[in-house]
Amino acid sequence: MSLTSKLLFGFALISAIGFWLMMDQVLERVERQYLEAAEEPMVDIAHVLAEMLARDMRADGTLDSTPVKAAMEGAKNRQFEARIYSFLKTRVDMDVYATDARGVVLFDSLHPETVGEKRAKRDVVLTLNGFYGARSSREDEKDVNSSVMYSAAPIKVDGKVVGVVSVAKPQRSVFKFRDETRAWLKRTIGSLILCMVMGSFLLARWTTRPIRRLTDYAQAISAGERPAVPALHGSEMKTLGGAFETMRDVLENREYVEHYVQTMTHELKSPVAAIRGAAELLQESSMPEEQRRKFLRNIHGESLRLQDLLDRLLALAGLEKKKALDETATVNLSAVCREVCEHFEPMLVQNRLRIDHWIQDDVEVKGDTFLLHTALNNLVQNAVDFSPEGGLVSIGLKVVDDRACFVVEDDGPGLPDYAKKRVFERFYSLPRPQTGRKSSGLGLCFVKEAALLHRGKVELENRDGTRGARAVFSLPVL
Repeated sequence: MSLTSKLLFGFALISAIGFWLMMDQVLERVERQYLEAAEEPMVDIAHVLAEMLARDMRADGTLDSTPVKAAMEGAKNRQFEARIYSFLKTRVDMDVYATDARGVVLFDSLHPETVGEKRAKRDVVLTLNGFYGARSSREDEKDVNSSVMYSAAPIKVDGKVVGVVSVAKPQRSVFKFRDETRAWLKRTIGSLILCMVMGSFLLARWTTRPIRRLTDYAQAISAGERPAVPALHGSEMKTLGGAFETMRDVLENREYVEHYVQTMTHELKSPVAAIRGAAELLQESSMPEEQRRKFLRNIHGESLRLQDLLDRLLALAGLEKKKALDETATVNLSAVCREVCEHFEPMLVQNRLRIDHWIQDDVEVKGDTFLLHTALNNLVQNAVDFSPEGGLVSIGLKVVDDRACFVVEDDGPGLPDYAKKRVFERFYSLPRPQTGRKSSGLGLCFVKEAALLHRGKVELENRDGTRGARAVFSLPVL
């Protein structure tokens, strides 16, 4: 798991736990607030009704609940529509009951069958004893939403409590508003948490982008590529990128010099030894003239080999030290391919080889014409060197998936398994089938470096089901 993923997972987990804990407390508080808001007008109504009942006292000192009872029955039978925001109210869901000073029920709009019974409920008992009487009771003990709130007020005549009136309201009517608020809170806070997580994700991606770029840069270097230092924001990241580049140059130079000294020493030993041996033998005065001319030819051939090796080393060294092309221009790769074919036609005829070329017109790339021409020359030369007499060398150019592919095929022996991973190494070469001699081993290495500088790649593989090898040099088209 990446560092960004760990940070986001941790933040999301903490946010989820915090959201759950906060929502539990907030929702509990919301429910309580709604119940408190519903209870406050119930207190007012209870005192209004208590005053009405106190004014309707009979001459014998008993309470007359008939007017309140009739008013409640009329209110229950009313038909109306009251739009309270998103809630439509169509009936009165508030009930009232009254008791005398002993707690005996005088009337009850919710449970008329209890008239005459003594009610020793909390709201009645507290009110008769001079306290604020309120309670909440479930109609169905198994249903948590069946609770009914009661708020009572004393009925007083001349300062004496002669009864109690209690207003009842089911909590279900309040829960409609509570549930709507809960849903709104969940949506709002959930959206806020989601925005925070997304914002944190974008911030983490933006913060860790330089690290990912440096990682890709280091991996590309390890793979043998030549990437440019990525663009980094922030002074710390720019300093780190510069340190990476400096370290890369130091390590590459050290390895470059060490490797070159070792490999060049190895490659120069053979021609130098041949020249020295021939020179020592030429000092003998008794050597026949024919043999003397043979040794002179050997010295000349080995000196040319040395010169070619040094020229190739200089060209490859200059190419390998480049991190990018000095100048780029639009190159007509089709024209370059045709020039390469024309250049090799006399050599193919001389070596009794056949040529087949299929070049797509107007294929253009961005790059250096000289480097591309040299790279393609090396690939064709390699195919010519390994082709048997009478063999076919096929040269083609086509565009595949926005990449220009230069393809060279031959009828040679193909690549042995042990050489497949080493053919692009510096100084690595296989013996030619016709002569048994090896080349400098720098041609394919040059091709690989040219491909990297053009943001392309080169592949060398055996052909499917037939003898011979196939080289594919590909780079992006315009």
